[in-house]
Amino acid sequence: MTTRTATLVGLTAILMWSLLSVMTVATGTIPAFQLAAMTFAIGAAVAFASFLLRPSAFGALKQPLVAWVVGVGGLFGYHALYFLALRFAPPAEAGLLNYLWPLLIVLFSSLLPGERLAVHHIVGALLGLAGTVLLFAGNTGAFTKEQIPGFAAAFVAAFVWASYSVMSRRLKAVPTDAVAGFCLATAVLAALVHMMVETTVWPATPLQWLAVVALGIGPVGAAFFAWDIGMKRGDIRVLGAASYATPLLSTAFLIAAGFAKPSANIAIAAILIAGGGLIAAKDMVLRKRT
Repeated sequence: MTTRTATLVGLTAILMWSLLSVMTVATGTIPAFQLAAMTFAIGAAVAFASFLLRPSAFGALKQPLVAWVVGVGGLFGYHALYFLALRFAPPAEAGLLNYLWPLLIVLFSSLLPGERLAVHHIVGALLGLAGTVLLFAGNTGAFTKEQIPGFAAAFVAAFVWASYSVMSRRLKAVPTDAVAGFCLATAVLAALVHMMVETTVWPATPLQWLAVVALGIGPVGAAFFAWDIGMKRGDIRVLGAASYATPLLSTAFLIAAGFAKPSANIAIAAILIAGGGLIAAKDMVLRKRT
């Protein structure tokens, strides 16, 4: 697989994650950790079903401890921190802090062997950050000390996801099929937390069940496999900068579904984020096909 192809595969994860908000709204009032347990279990089940056609893929689960720590720590750790952030801090502000992770990925990539961070990568990432700040502008306000744990969780979550993504590159020898095991472990941990702190609420309608299944197959399933391919074989700096499109696309889907209203801020944010992504991807866009 070429770097260009792997990068394009990674970009599909960003598109799938942009559907996360509207799909989550469609699931109803299912508690966060219960929903995580259900969707990660579905994602793992689909992956394992594909293993039946490729029996050798089960061998991908035999990985060193460090691979499991990074994989499960990244998937479960990030989601647990993000859910904690949303519980204690206002969603808009928590989301803004959390969306430091694309910039962190771009910056952390410079620590990887053979990677070089150019000016246009940094400019693209900063434009994306500016667009994201503008996207959340008008939603911020004074915060109380009770919200500090939520802000801290959102901030740490950004570092966890950026570290998981970049360390995936360092663990390039670990096959993407291993993500199925990481998803299953994450589902088990989420289920344990759910049983300790939440009350079970099952989907009330067929549409809600369909939304749960769709989440498990896409944004909380295939997206992590696509992201793993992108991080390990694609242009990690381009993917980091392009990730700022997630909140923008998510907002666009919410508008299309009638859950949000269009505004000038969103339009300007779109220009900044799209421009930043194109600048960061300059090498890939202009590179001659071989």
